[in-house]
Amino acid sequence: MESTFLPRIYEKVWRPVGFNLAKGWPFGPDTAEEHAMARDWLGLSHPGYAARPPATVLDVACGPGNVTRALAAGVGPGGLVVGLDASETMLARAVADTSPDDPVAYVRGDAVDLPFRDGAFDAVCCFGALYLFDDPWAALDEMTRILAPGGKLIILTSRRPLTTPRLGAELLRRATGFTAFGDGEITRALTERGYTAVRRHRYPLMQLVGGTVFTQSRPTPLA
Repeated sequence: MESTFLPRIYEKVWRPVGFNLAKGWPFGPDTAEEHAMARDWLGLSHPGYAARPPATVLDVACGPGNVTRALAAGVGPGGLVVGLDASETMLARAVADTSPDDPVAYVRGDAVDLPFRDGAFDAVCCFGALYLFDDPWAALDEMTRILAPGGKLIILTSRRPLTTPRLGAELLRRATGFTAFGDGEITRALTERGYTAVRRHRYPLMQLVGGTVFTQSRPTPLA
C-alpha cells in the first residue's frame, strides 16, 4: 500500500475487479451499489438530494479516497468527511483526485490509534481494510470510541466460507497478515461493543456489516 504504482490503478482496476469478484460478480453489488449502501446504512443521503445531513464522517483506511468522495456526496452543507490512511502515497493520490469544493479532509494516521477525541463522529466507514490490520479488534475499539452515541458504523471486510477450516485461515493470517473472518465474528464483536440494530450482507468471500452504537463497552476477555 506504500507503493507509488498501486494508487494509480487502485480505483479503476485493482478494487473493482478484486472486490467485485469477491462479492460474487455478476450477482453481487458493484462499486456504485456498494457506495449507495454505505451512504444508506450510515444515514447519509444521495448525490443531488437537497436533504443531505450535515454529518461528520470518518473513512478509515481510505486509500486513494474513492469511498471518501462517495460518502461526501451524501453529506450536506456543514458536514465533513475525513479520510484517514497510513500510506503517504495513497493519501497523495486521494488529495490529487479530490475537488477542493468537496467537504473532504485527509489525515495520515493509524487505525488502532485514531487521532480524534471520543465521540467526534456521527458515522464511521471502513471498507476493504479490517482484514489487513495487525490487531483488527483494537481498530474496532477505536472506531467505536470516536463515534458519538447513536453513531453508525459500516464495515466491508473478508468472509471465510463455512467450508474453510479455521486452521487454514490462521495459517493464512500468519503467512500473509490477511485475516479471513468467520461467519458471526464481526457481528458478535459489534454486539459486544454495545452496537444495536446490527445487520449483515454475506457474499462469497466478503461481508458487509453495520450497526448503531448507543452504549460503548469493551468485550470481556476470554479466560
